Amino acid sequence: MCALCEEVGVSELTVERARRIAAEGWIWGFALLENFRTMYPQAVDSDDPRYVGGFGRFRHYSEPFTPANTDVVTPNNDTPYSWAWLDLRAEPYVLSVPAADRYYVLPLHDLDTSYVGYIGARTTGPEAGDYLVAGPRWDGAVPAGIAGVLRADTFLVGILGRTYLAGPDDVPALRAIQERYLLRPLSKFTGTAAPHPVDEPVWPVWREEDLGTVEFFTLLDFLLQFFPGLDGERELRDRLTALGVTGSGEFEPAALKPEMRAAVEQGIADARARLEEAKKDAADSTHWFGTRAEQGDDYLTRAVGVDKGLYGLPAAEAWYAGWAEDDQGNRPPNASAHDHVIRFAPGRLPPARYFWSATIYRLPERLLVANEIDRYSIGDRTPGLVHDDDGGLTLYVRKDRPADPKQVANWLPAPDGPFTIAIRVYGPASSVLDGSWTLPALSVDA
Repeated sequence: MCALCEEVGVSELTVERARRIAAEGWIWGFALLENFRTMYPQAVDSDDPRYVGGFGRFRHYSEPFTPANTDVVTPNNDTPYSWAWLDLRAEPYVLSVPAADRYYVLPLHDLDTSYVGYIGARTTGPEAGDYLVAGPRWDGAVPAGIAGVLRADTFLVGILGRTYLAGPDDVPALRAIQERYLLRPLSKFTGTAAPHPVDEPVWPVWREEDLGTVEFFTLLDFLLQFFPGLDGERELRDRLTALGVTGSGEFEPAALKPEMRAAVEQGIADARARLEEAKKDAADSTHWFGTRAEQGDDYLTRAVGVDKGLYGLPAAEAWYAGWAEDDQGNRPPNASAHDHVIRFAPGRLPPARYFWSATIYRLPERLLVANEIDRYSIGDRTPGLVHDDDGGLTLYVRKDRPADPKQVANWLPAPDGPFTIAIRVYGPASSVLDGSWTLPALSVDA
């Protein structure tokens, strides 16, 4: 018997029960640890080149990505990023945006990657505005002039903004907009006295290997200090408490009996196997990302989205899919073995309110591919595309330059080896979301 078990109404924490709880806790907590993996170098470790400057400030990427950029996997050149992190323990922040004549979105996510809300072209429109971002239990007065309030469920919040880039010549205009994304503590926004500062946590160092060991729960226990329990997750959190993961930041794997430690390790292995199996059937991003209300308690689907595309946008904002194999069953497709084509039939181009693109990445790194025409993606904004006689569009995916000049216009250069292609549809039509529009095959070009 243990006091923790009695508190949650468990007469005995058996080895098998510990294994099940560990598996459930790993699936649920995976998003928190993957989020911390990104937050740590950006907001905590000032010696890391990815450091954005700490909490409460933006770091913008304004130049298009090239194969030389390796700190972001599966990058896109449609919408360069603006990163920021907020610590809401002391007081809220105000996020101010300028009037913008282009697509942009500033999505704010909780510690478990659930979206708090979105500021941008689709949701709040093109006008300038000031938006209050408040943490759990904040009940202060909303200042006059605030256009909207976003209420987070965790004290640590991340922002991965995207702003439309028309091409290399558009960089100065893009940068001018990004520089007017402002973050200010509420006291600075209102010109009032700042609250007493909160204590700086003793941040644990991120270690990749912790994802697969009992130390996973040490880090999860630390992070739960910034995540007050939610009513809908009370029973899950109680079960974690039975393992000693209380949110105190004091979980100690060494205190586990050998048989319990082994059970936890088996539970982690079970969870990782479940995630790998779930990923096999994950064809597109329709249900991967969203608000807490949209995702509910489907933590396995959330984990799939985190694993395949951390911080992906919800399907209503941007729909993601791609080609992981060709029509001959080659998985992944390999440009050393075959040339490929993608044929969009007349009237079957991706229906987008804003724009669409298809970006190719070399595997296994999932990075951009150096090529002689410096083209890493192709889409509805690619100049000079040549449509088929019937109005359709054929893209040529191959490592060598096509001999036909018309095909060069539609050439997506592939690496000399395995690759994958990701398609992004910004502002997808309802036909994309309900599945009545589907991707054509990636076909081996005979």
